[in-house]
Amino acid sequence: METSATNNTTIPVEIISEEEMAFLEAALASARPLIAASFSNSINQCRSVSLIPRAIPPDTPDIEDSGVRLPRKPFLAQFRKNRGLTVTDITATEWCEKQMEFVLLHGRPRRTKAMKMGSDRHAQLEKEVIERVEIRVKSAEESWAIKFVNFIVGANQLLFEGLTRELPVIGLFNGIWLVGVIDELRVPTNEKTINPILVDTKTRAKPTLPAEPQKRNARFQLMCYKYLWDDLIYSMFPSDEFFRYFNLDSQYVLSDEIKEYVNSMGFQAKTLEEVMTYYKNTCSLLPRSKDELLLRYELQTDNTLLEEYVFSYDASWFHSQMKQCLDFWVTNKEVKYVTEDEKWKCQYCKFTSICPLTSVRASSSQN
Repeated sequence: METSATNNTTIPVEIISEEEMAFLEAALASARPLIAASFSNSINQCRSVSLIPRAIPPDTPDIEDSGVRLPRKPFLAQFRKNRGLTVTDITATEWCEKQMEFVLLHGRPRRTKAMKMGSDRHAQLEKEVIERVEIRVKSAEESWAIKFVNFIVGANQLLFEGLTRELPVIGLFNGIWLVGVIDELRVPTNEKTINPILVDTKTRAKPTLPAEPQKRNARFQLMCYKYLWDDLIYSMFPSDEFFRYFNLDSQYVLSDEIKEYVNSMGFQAKTLEEVMTYYKNTCSLLPRSKDELLLRYELQTDNTLLEEYVFSYDASWFHSQMKQCLDFWVTNKEVKYVTEDEKWKCQYCKFTSICPLTSVRASSSQN
């Protein structure tokens, strides 16, 4: 089921705008370290890591010169080891596998003005329901403790007030850790239900509606969030596996500042494992989300609502899309380009100068 409501004016559909697009936002998020994510708290990391490349012995033969091409290491092991994948990693892969590969190998595109405006709008929406506080963390354990506390606080806000935003979620999909931040959860006020609906707000640089591939990507994103939310409710969170995969000390003693913050939220915890216990108890009290999901499109300049777009969760389609995207990350299969009918995406890609698909097309047109 798909329905939409707008502000009763005719809004043109624009295939894409160079100053926006889900993938460019995705590329920004996909390159950030997992433990640096602050969710509903602004966190200052107190450590930095410098990577020093291992020296190669002078007599090591050059593989390219030898004519031998070894299978590449899966991208998950290369770039997300002990970190898991973000929902943004997944949706960026759905948009274009080759572009995602370029981001991993060459770095994210430069942050645009439109991307910053989109981030500012999300911060504004978050501020309407959540007060940010600064908490200093000194380890991955403390960073995760803050994430779990923020989830507990947001979940309680949803239960008692019917609305929360910027809610961190984490779970497993086919054995792969997946993390994300739900834009908004709200309990419908005009229905006799406690089941929340997931909402995501997208901003547009121009008063135009997105093309179908953009909407498809956004639907996929919201379905990822629904899967993670419902999985927290139906499945017992595998805490031992979580601690092991992310290489965390469950008995890590939290700093006095974090313990004070936890106490201010209404419960006491001294270690990461104690925070985890409260987190799992909270998950057991939550209702599953509605099958209907809501996408909102706003104009960046004045937050005018362009469209509200309701659609239903499609488990079969979602699992099929996830399998295709995870194959990109966990196997060494050949990376795919966009399909023939979506090659228009290449016009707005930052990697066209090095992409074989566009370079071949450019050479053909010149000849």
